[in-house]
Amino acid sequence: MSQWTNYSIVMINKVTTHLSPNEALIFERSQTGRAGFMLPALDVDELSLDEIIPREFQRDDDLAGMPEVTEVDVVRHFTRMSTWNYSIDQGMYPLGSCTMKYNSRLNEKVARIADFANLHPLASESESQGALEVIYELQQHLAEITGLPGVSLQPAAGAHGEMTGIMIIRAFIDARDGKEESANRRTMLIPDSAHGTNPASAHLSGFTVKTIKSTAEGLTDLDHLRELCAHGDVAGLMLTNPNTLGLFERNIQEICRIVHDAGGLVYMDGANMNALVGIARPGDMGVDVIHLNLHKTFSTPHGGGGPGSGPCCCTKGLEPFLPVPRIVSTASGSDRIFKLDYNYPQSIGRVKAFLGNYGMMLRALAYTLTHGYDGLREATETAVLNARYIAHGLLSDYDKPFNGDPMHEVVFTDKRQARKGVHTLDIAKRLIDYGFHPMTIYFPLIVSGAMLIEPTESVGRQELDQFIDAMRSIAKEAVEDPELVLNAPHSTRIGRLDEAAAARKPVLRWKASAAAHAS
Repeated sequence: MSQWTNYSIVMINKVTTHLSPNEALIFERSQTGRAGFMLPALDVDELSLDEIIPREFQRDDDLAGMPEVTEVDVVRHFTRMSTWNYSIDQGMYPLGSCTMKYNSRLNEKVARIADFANLHPLASESESQGALEVIYELQQHLAEITGLPGVSLQPAAGAHGEMTGIMIIRAFIDARDGKEESANRRTMLIPDSAHGTNPASAHLSGFTVKTIKSTAEGLTDLDHLRELCAHGDVAGLMLTNPNTLGLFERNIQEICRIVHDAGGLVYMDGANMNALVGIARPGDMGVDVIHLNLHKTFSTPHGGGGPGSGPCCCTKGLEPFLPVPRIVSTASGSDRIFKLDYNYPQSIGRVKAFLGNYGMMLRALAYTLTHGYDGLREATETAVLNARYIAHGLLSDYDKPFNGDPMHEVVFTDKRQARKGVHTLDIAKRLIDYGFHPMTIYFPLIVSGAMLIEPTESVGRQELDQFIDAMRSIAKEAVEDPELVLNAPHSTRIGRLDEAAAARKPVLRWKASAAAHAS
């Protein structure tokens, strides 16, 4: 028995000991008369409720159906359930396309500084100078990191920043060409490997989408790009770099030149900036506008259900079209004063209430300042090194469809395992039994049976080796005992979900049974 097999059995046993097949909902744990508190006997004259609260403000349902439980019932119930949910604090997220990395608690602490966290969004400029300075300074850092001087922190998420960038491109073309001429330039080019939000943003911004084919190497097909740019209708190109196959578009400068010569602009999806920060700047490549994901690349793991932040960065020529208000710095004696400037007549307008999700900006600035240039570059180098380490470690057991060196993420397929009837979904489910969150599966869409693995820089070599061993063990099981993989996971309290039914017939609200009403 291998060291990894021993480890996996221990992990499964540890998980299983916390699972209870009879765990009831908090409503179902209710027992009449139980409570988490006991009030002392009343020592003043008793008043009727009507004397205290007008009847029109009183509930008429007597809180019927609310659970009656003790404090320890509540604590143990929710603590037990918390152990069933995988989190970044428990282990690695090999989740490609979203940078699910661990970030220092220092960034969270900074975001909770009371004078920042409690600042009202309607506070005056004079009362908000510290907050405005934080936003202004973060903008300066992001401008330097991307090589694009115009920055707006308003967009609340990656897709929001992406759409903001495309709206800026449209506004620029309308101003450059005039309304009548620009009406003929309404085509947005998008690679076939792109994120699904790209065509959605283009369509919502009034563009028609045309798809660029990828080469056998997984890169943009330059001949097809030239063909699509030859008709005079191209407004721009939406390109992710590194692309969603984990490969750097080595012809990026030529790609930008082709689009620019055709009268279009280049938008870069910054979802994969974790592979570039501190090493390469999109502005130096010829990119005109980009969005960044502060909630991925610059602290706070993505996917927790909380707010995000998707700043939009652009060239000097596109800067007048950025959302307003813009934060500007003016000198007042020896001090700097920060103001909100609305005087940008070509702006696309406001895209978010107030100034954006401020807590995310605090985290991002803390992340950037604590790392510094050398630290940001090291994080990028480590993210790429980790992905290549996994790529090398799994090459003997899984099919890798593209030969190029991966950047921060690598794509494998289920081609070899499929011969035994084991597919990507089965491999992902079995990985849960080994104590890991599954990787992204079936994306990018142009790769059949895709497994997109992104370890990030926050994973050490020991955990990388454990992940590689787990994946290799699953590959061996797929050959020697495929049923074990096909019926996975075995370590969770309910086994494999019917995912189609869960998506089509979700149960979103608890309803008391007749028996519960009777009790």
